[in-house]
Amino acid sequence: MGADTKKLRNRIKSVDSTLHLTRAMGLVASSKMRRAMEGMMKGRQYEAAVLQAIAPLMDSPECQNSPYMKPAEGGKTCLVVIAGDRGLAGGYNANIFRALREYPDSDIIPIGKRACDRFHSEVCRAEGFDAREALGLSLELCRKFREGEYSRVGILGTRYLSMLSQQPEIRFVLPLTRSEQSTSKGGMIYEPDELTILEAAVPEYVAGLLVSAARESFACEIVARRTAMDSAGKNAQEMIDKLQLEYNRARQSAITQEITEIVAGSGT
Repeated sequence: MGADTKKLRNRIKSVDSTLHLTRAMGLVASSKMRRAMEGMMKGRQYEAAVLQAIAPLMDSPECQNSPYMKPAEGGKTCLVVIAGDRGLAGGYNANIFRALREYPDSDIIPIGKRACDRFHSEVCRAEGFDAREALGLSLELCRKFREGEYSRVGILGTRYLSMLSQQPEIRFVLPLTRSEQSTSKGGMIYEPDELTILEAAVPEYVAGLLVSAARESFACEIVARRTAMDSAGKNAQEMIDKLQLEYNRARQSAITQEITEIVAGSGT
């Protein structure tokens, strides 16, 4: 019986250490969450501004002959996959990779250490993916799309819905598509012409979408990690309570047995 109580004590200490770790990681995630959410909202605002600027050009009849408006025949599908830099975030990374099953033959450009490790990429774009890196990647994607190597280019990231819900999402950014509702140019005059402005603006447009998606995915990773650590902490506390109850019962049983043996010994 003494061995059982010792085993239970060691098990309680082990789970208690895990509880302290999950609480610490939850606090770290909480401290990062406010800044991550602010970055996500700024990214969404920038994305909306860029889309508002380029939408009249995409709807313009003069721009329909642009290579960016037509998918290349025989080209591949390219996906920019944005995953996390660390684990312990619940199903955040697994959901991203699960969504890729529908595109088995795609060219993958990973962002985030988990994605880089999975696809054995020599170039790893990790946390801190900024506008300069996004523009460089955008220029490369646009060049390959214009040359016909890619028939379409998409971004696979995570969409923030609420604190309890984040969903993987694929958005195809090339070729450009006209909006469902025609957007008026509002009397705007383009120099030298609309087609030239569109082709100059597309790399900036794609870079804006990349930055926005990276910031939103990072915010989702932080939120998912905090939720996962809260859940793990609750499970650890429940396990400690259960083990403590077993320990108390085992200890009480050992004390009762010792008393019984003493009483029996004194009676003889």
